[in-house]
Amino acid sequence: MRKLLFNVLIWVLAATAASGADSSALKTLTTGNDSRGWEAVGRLNMGGRSFCTGALIAPDLVLTAAHCLYNPQNGELVQAAEIEFLAGWRNGRANASSRIKRAIPHPDFKFAQGERFTRVANDLALLRLGRPIRKSSVKPFETAKRPAKGAQVGVVSYGRDRAESPALQEVCHVLARRSGALVLSCDVEFGSSGAPVFTTDEDGRARIVSVISAKSDVSGRSVALGTSLEKPLADLHAIMATKPDSTQGVKPTARVFTLAPATKGSGARFLRP
Repeated sequence: MRKLLFNVLIWVLAATAASGADSSALKTLTTGNDSRGWEAVGRLNMGGRSFCTGALIAPDLVLTAAHCLYNPQNGELVQAAEIEFLAGWRNGRANASSRIKRAIPHPDFKFAQGERFTRVANDLALLRLGRPIRKSSVKPFETAKRPAKGAQVGVVSYGRDRAESPALQEVCHVLARRSGALVLSCDVEFGSSGAPVFTTDEDGRARIVSVISAKSDVSGRSVALGTSLEKPLADLHAIMATKPDSTQGVKPTARVFTLAPATKGSGARFLRP
């Protein structure tokens, strides 16, 4: 494992040097015009204690990170009814909102233990809204396969310093793909957990290819870690369709703050404020 992690870090350093300078700056979406097309990205309020970012992939389904569903104080799952999705939340107002009816973290996600790339790869959750959002201005996003190394992506996220309006980074890059996890040059902050990572097709349509799980520091260079969607998302859809108990097969675990030992250059932190 140490050799694998060392190889990943060396590759990331080389890739960051090559493409990191090409990443665009964050743009805060403060007006209706700024936010047009991104209204299905919203803030998830987690029982009034913290927040994450999520995005609609159907009128009644929100995609986010699995670790957002755990209370960081005791490692227990937050009750679905305590979670609220605020689509297009901006300056104290939302385009639409709904409480969550059902919340399912991926059953293979381990909140307090496990090898870090495996944990990031399974850090995905699917939430069903109590009331579907069918507003014409709030259009759910389609999903797509994970991008290749070097691919250009973008991110829309909330964060500790941008809790009242989301920010768009139009251009960042996939630096590496390892064990179902993506290493990205994207600029993320606490509160960005679950933020959708996009690619844009030839027609200009944004499709979600990953969600933000954590951030890390590689020899002073900041990188983001995201999931690959295909298998984890298919698993969650299957569970949502067949299991009435959203916590079935998921055991609450102890509190955790890092995805790996906090050694210089390898620590990775969940992104909840």
